[in-house]
This record gives sequence, C-alpha cells and structure tokens, in this order.
Amino acid sequence: MNIDLTDTTSSQINSSLVKARRAAGSPAVGMVLTLIIVTDEGNHYDALKSASQASQEHPSRILVVIKRPGRSPRDRKLARLDAEVRVGGETGTSETVLLRLHGELAHHAHSVVLPLLLPDTPVVVWWPEDAPAHPNEDLLGKLAARRITDASATEDPVSTLALRAETYTPGDTDLAWTRITPWRSVLAAALDQRHAPVESAVVEGEAYNPSSELLALWLADRLKVPVARKVSAGPGLTAVRLTTGEGEICLHRADGSLAALKMPGQPDRHVALQRRETSELIAEELRRLDPDEAFAATVRFGAGRLGKQTIQPETVNGARSAPAAGAPAAGRTPPEPEPEPAKPSAPAHRALEAPRPAPPGPAGSAGSAGSAAPPSPPPPPPGARPLEGVRPQPPRKDPGGPGGPAGRPAL
Repeated sequence: MNIDLTDTTSSQINSSLVKARRAAGSPAVGMVLTLIIVTDEGNHYDALKSASQASQEHPSRILVVIKRPGRSPRDRKLARLDAEVRVGGETGTSETVLLRLHGELAHHAHSVVLPLLLPDTPVVVWWPEDAPAHPNEDLLGKLAARRITDASATEDPVSTLALRAETYTPGDTDLAWTRITPWRSVLAAALDQRHAPVESAVVEGEAYNPSSELLALWLADRLKVPVARKVSAGPGLTAVRLTTGEGEICLHRADGSLAALKMPGQPDRHVALQRRETSELIAEELRRLDPDEAFAATVRFGAGRLGKQTIQPETVNGARSAPAAGAPAAGRTPPEPEPEPAKPSAPAHRALEAPRPAPPGPAGSAGSAGSAAPPSPPPPPPGARPLEGVRPQPPRKDPGGPGGPAGRPAL
C-alpha cells in the first residue's frame, strides 16, 4: 500500500503509517531497528532496493532522506516536505518512508526524522554515496548507534579511508571492510592449519580498490610482517600470497566467484568467494550493531600507511617485530615467548662429577659428625649444584653439660 503526501508534516506521516498497517492487516509492529538512508534523487532507487532486500532478514523501518535544497535563491528559501509511505507488498514486514526535503528544510533533516524513529530500537544511518567528512558529528549520525559509509563509491577511495582513520568513532564502519570478511575468514582458517611463521605477504587487486588496502593493512597489523600491494586487472581482489618457512599459501580468485586455495603439503581446494551484492553487505552489518574493534584497529594502524606499495609493520625500538605464527584472527594477540631456563654458572663437567664417598667412622666420632679436614663431602642429591669455596666446620662440643654426650653440637 502506497500513500503520497505533499507538503506534509512528521505527525501526518505517523498517522499514515498506522492507517497503512491497519489496511494491510498487520497492526502489530515487529520491527527491530530504524534504518536511515541519506542519498540523492539519482541514487535512492538502488539504495532502497538493497535496503528492502536486507530487511527480509532484519525487519525495520526504512527512512529514505532525499535532500533537494534547490539551485535558485527562491527555491532555497522554501521549506516543504513531501513523503511517500509504503507498507506491505515488496516491503514485506518492513515499512518504507521516502522523505523529500525541499529548500531550507534540507539542512534540518534530523528534526524531520526524529519523530519517525521507532521507540526503544537501535538506529543505523547509511550514506550510499557521499558521506560527511565526520559521520559522528553529523546531526543524523548522532542519532545512530551504527554509521555505514562506502569508500568505494567516492572519487578518491584511498583519501577517503585516510579521512575515516582520522575521524573514526566507535560505531563507524565501511562497506569496503565488509567486502573482505570472507577473505579474512578463509585466510585465518588456512593459517590455523599451519604453524610455520609468516615471513611476508602480497595482496593483489584492482587499482584504487579500498578493500585491497584494508586487507593489506589488516595482514600487516595482525601478522607483523611487510605486506606488498600489487595491481591486477581485477575484478576487485584477486589474490593473497603468504610466504612461510614451509612454502607459500596462496588464495587466488580470478573470475570473482570461485577461488583456489593452495597450501604446502596439501591438495588444492576450491573456495566460494562470490562478489556479494550491496544488500548482502548491509544485512551483514545489521547483524551486529556493536563497535567493530577489528575495523578500528585496522584503520588506526593504516593512518600514514595508506597508498604505499609496501606496508611495513610496527617496530619496537627501531627493530621490526618478529613474525607471528598462526592465524591473524581479529582480536587475538600473538603469544609471548617463554623465558629460557637459567643456565648453571658451574661448568657442566664439574656438576656431573660424583664425589668420592667418605670412609665410615665410628659412631659419635669426629669423622661422622664432621672434622676439620674431612676426606670428602657426601654426594649431592641428583640435580643439586655443588657448593664451591665452602669449608665444612667441626661441630662445637657442649662445654661440660651434665649428662650430655661429648661431641654434642651446641644449640
């Protein structure tokens, strides 16, 4: 059911939503979030189509904000709100509201959107094309728990990623990062099977591909090895090569759908790495609305390293960190090396020598209790270190205590 509203208000839009739900026979609201799409007139159709497909997995209220500030001074002075309410049909269990903000109202989109938010549900804002320089400082971005951008839709993706690294706030994410989730999963699973440390890596992909940049940064950050970037014909990411002491691990995708995984000592296998549609990417981002710590660590590590042919890992006191073995799983830190056992200061041949046993003496004699010049000390227990430079002292006798035996050591 579609309802067109011209020169309307947020209150009338809410009334139309209730009327449309009753007419469709679904008065109950079972939506889990509010998705705000900020776009223009030319790109709103594709963005709304992707959001509607993602809403089949996450029922939501979709608010499409289309700003039309106008070109002439007269149009810029106007303030008019046109809306289109869609319930049922292609929207399924979700609700869609197209908001066209004309004139001065285009600069106050948050005041129009705020009364239309679902109560007690999270808010997600998605900019399919041109996102603000600081998404967290945008008035609509402040309403959201998650802010989604897409660096691949900009003219200079590398500069856009550098800006995202500088302005990152918990809750920010980018679809260029979402596109490499299958790659990261396959590589982490492959390294879980090999215990040889990774020495270097190479990432191959199209020029100006932000996903290639993020994958190279992630590998350099997690593995602590240099990662080289190579340009290929595409489409998108084409290969990742990891050099280990046992051989090369290669994940190669030439056609954009099926990849071949090659590991030393194992037969080649095929892995499904289909290039996903935007609707699948949005659905993945809506599954978890908490801050993405792996993305935060990657973009912060990439500040100052983006666009370089070879990405060097961080150094400690001017020396490169040792290569990390195992999978570069997000949130996992390499184990610290165990300290080596302390070596004995005495020579090994002296520690292993067995001292000569002392001849037996009479009970209570000085030879049994110790004398000034004993023949030889008793053998030490296994594993004990010999004492050097210590002369045994004879026990002092009790000075004539009544009933005390001669040679009793003094207390």
